[in-house]
Amino acid sequence: MSSKQTKTKAVFFDFMGTCLDWHASVVQSLPSSIPEAEASGLALEWRRQYFLENDQRFRQNLAPEDIDITLARVFEAVLTVSYPAYVSHFDINTKKRIIEAWHFQPPWPEVQQAIRSLREDLGLEVFVHANGTTRLQLDLVRSSGLTFNMLFSSQLLGLYKPNLEAYEKALQLVKLQPEEVVMVAAHAYDLRAAKKAGMKTVYIYRWTDDIDEDMEEVKKEFDVFLEGMEALPATIAGL
Repeated sequence: MSSKQTKTKAVFFDFMGTCLDWHASVVQSLPSSIPEAEASGLALEWRRQYFLENDQRFRQNLAPEDIDITLARVFEAVLTVSYPAYVSHFDINTKKRIIEAWHFQPPWPEVQQAIRSLREDLGLEVFVHANGTTRLQLDLVRSSGLTFNMLFSSQLLGLYKPNLEAYEKALQLVKLQPEEVVMVAAHAYDLRAAKKAGMKTVYIYRWTDDIDEDMEEVKKEFDVFLEGMEALPATIAGL
């Protein structure tokens, strides 16, 4: 299938959650003394509060913070407030290990093939466009085995998503127009901003993310709603 059959020239991907199963890595890093259901709940709440913290920083117009620092601070709050019974399970080394776990995540099973098809079958450029640090993204690319043309972090761009300038700056750097790019994410806030920036939008449902969103409403908001990336290449070819 030739890329000449579509106006799309590139795909921007959110990374954690969308392409990578952060939950598996984080839960595995937690002390085995914590019951599996509780460990899962702790990880989900940690991720949820991380997004709320980022949103606060974005609304206060603060510069992007090293994600390791944000995650460590948020974890202390989640542990103390929501899981006080497990405070004694986390010494300094354990806390260091669980932060490091965010740097080594497996891809969701279908992602590698979907990205390969976008590049090889459709001839599209693929980019990471995600909050976090460049070091984090380099580590995640290595641990996941995924290949991209370029990695755009909030640290590199100097802006948090969903700041519209974050999308505009990335588009300027790759010399593409918004309508030539599809934003793929498992986060509605991300796609809402990408849509405002003029990009096409594909929502990927992941059970680990957007747990506060009404999925029936999300299904109506964007160009496409998918449960996984198996149909992503064909979907993008048809946009």
